[in-house]
Amino acid sequence: MSRKGIDLDRSTLADWVGRAAFELRPVFDTLISDLKRSSKLFMDETRAPVLDPGSRKTKTGYFWALARDDRPWGGGAPPGVAFTYAPGRGGINAERILQGFSGILQVDGYAGYNRLIARDRIGADIRLAYC
Repeated sequence: MSRKGIDLDRSTLADWVGRAAFELRPVFDTLISDLKRSSKLFMDETRAPVLDPGSRKTKTGYFWALARDDRPWGGGAPPGVAFTYAPGRGGINAERILQGFSGILQVDGYAGYNRLIARDRIGADIRLAYC
C-alpha cells in the first residue's frame, strides 16, 4: 500500500490480521471437524521461521497440514486442507490435532507419527499408511 502513498503502521496491519483470524476461526473449526469425519487423511509438517519474542531472532515452528482429496478414487467428499501451527515437531502435536479422528492417516516416515499407533494410546483407532 505504501507504493500507492498509503502508509500503515505495522501495529495496524498486525491488528487486522488478528481480527481476520478471529472472524475466520469458526470457518477453520468447521473445516477441521469436516476433515476429521473422513475415513482417510494425509498429514505432514513443515518448518516455518517464527519470531522469538524479545530476542530479535527467529526460531523454528511448524505448520501441520491435514488434507483430504478423494477425487482420484471417486470419493464424494470435496478436497480440503487445513494448516495448524505448533511450536514443535513432536508426535504429541499430531495427536492433539487429530483428536477425534478415526481412520487411515497417510504420512511420511517421520517417527513422531508412531505415537498415534502406540498400544497405550487412548483415543480413536488410527492406522498409518506410509508414502
